[in-house]
Amino acid sequence: MTTANKKLNPKIPDASDVSKPWDKDNQAWWDWYVSLADNDIKKDEIINADPLPEIEIPSDDEVISQLAKPYELTNDQIDFFKKNGFIKLKNVFSPGAVLKLRAELINLLKKEFKVDPDKGAHDRFLSLEMIWPDNALLSAYVLSPRLGQISADLLGVPAVRLYHDNVLAKQAGCGRTPWHFDDHHFPLDTNDVVTAWVPAQPTPLEMGPLSFAYPLSVHELVKSVEFEKIGTGYDRGVSNIFSKNNVMINETPFELGEVSFHHNLNFHTASRNRTNRSRVALANTYYRDGARVVNSPTMVSGDWQKFMPNVKPGDLAASPLNPICWPIKDKS
Repeated sequence: MTTANKKLNPKIPDASDVSKPWDKDNQAWWDWYVSLADNDIKKDEIINADPLPEIEIPSDDEVISQLAKPYELTNDQIDFFKKNGFIKLKNVFSPGAVLKLRAELINLLKKEFKVDPDKGAHDRFLSLEMIWPDNALLSAYVLSPRLGQISADLLGVPAVRLYHDNVLAKQAGCGRTPWHFDDHHFPLDTNDVVTAWVPAQPTPLEMGPLSFAYPLSVHELVKSVEFEKIGTGYDRGVSNIFSKNNVMINETPFELGEVSFHHNLNFHTASRNRTNRSRVALANTYYRDGARVVNSPTMVSGDWQKFMPNVKPGDLAASPLNPICWPIKDKS
C-alpha cells in the first residue's frame, strides 16, 4: 500500500485534509472536483463538431453478442500497458454499438438533469454512476466480457470485478479536468485496478479527450505535491513538475469504437471541450478479485459505499454490485 490514499496524515492543514468521508451526492463531488483544475482565463471560441456518422444501429441482442466476443491482445500491447500505465485500443466496439450507447446515455442524462447535454454551452461536467443495475442495455456494456477480459489481461490477473460504472458528459465549454491518478478515488488495497474509458462519439482534440502522462513511473515524480481540497495548487504543481522533467504526454483523438484503458497509478487529464457537442463517455472501473477496502477511505473516494453496499472498511470488496466480469461463469 504505497499510495497517497493509504497514507493520509490526520494532522495536515485543513486545506489538504481529505480524511473525512464525502457527505454529498455524486454530482456535487464532480462539481467540486473539476473546480480543482487550473484553467486559462482566456476561453477559445466554441466550434461546431462534425455531424455524427449515419450508420446502421445494431439491436440489443447484436450488441450483447458483440461485447461477449474476445479481443485478442498482443504481448507488445500488454507490455506497453505495463510500462506506460495506459493503452488505446481501436475497434473494441463497433461504430453502431458506440452510437447506440451514446443515444442511451444522452437519454439518461436528459432524464436526470432535465437538460439536453448537447444543446447550448452549459459549461458543466455531468455524471451518473451505478446505472447498470436498473438498465439492461447499459448492463451489457458495463458487464461486457470483452472489457473484463481486456482488463484482466492487461493487469495480468485471473479475475476482475466491477467497481462501478460512470456516465460522464463534459458539456460544451466545460473546462479542464485536473491532473490526477485514480488511486485517490478507489478505496482498494490493490494497484491491480484499471478503468476502461469508452468515448461515445468520435472525440477530436477540440473536444478534450483523455490525455495520459507516461511512463507509469512518473507518478513517483509528484509524490511530494500535496493534494488540496480547495484551489488549483495540486493541478498546477503536477503540471509544473511534468513540464520541468519533460514528461511525455499522449494527447490524441479517439476514433469511433476506440477505447482507452488506464491503470490507477497513471496520471491523466483532459482539456476543455471547445465544441458545441458534449463529450460523452462511459468509464467502467475493474479491479483484481480478492482485493479489500482500505481501513480509512477519504472524501476523495466519494460515495464509495454506494458502489459497495454493506461492505465496511477492511472488508473483502465483493458486494452483489461488484460482480466478476471475467472470467464469465459457465452457464451449462
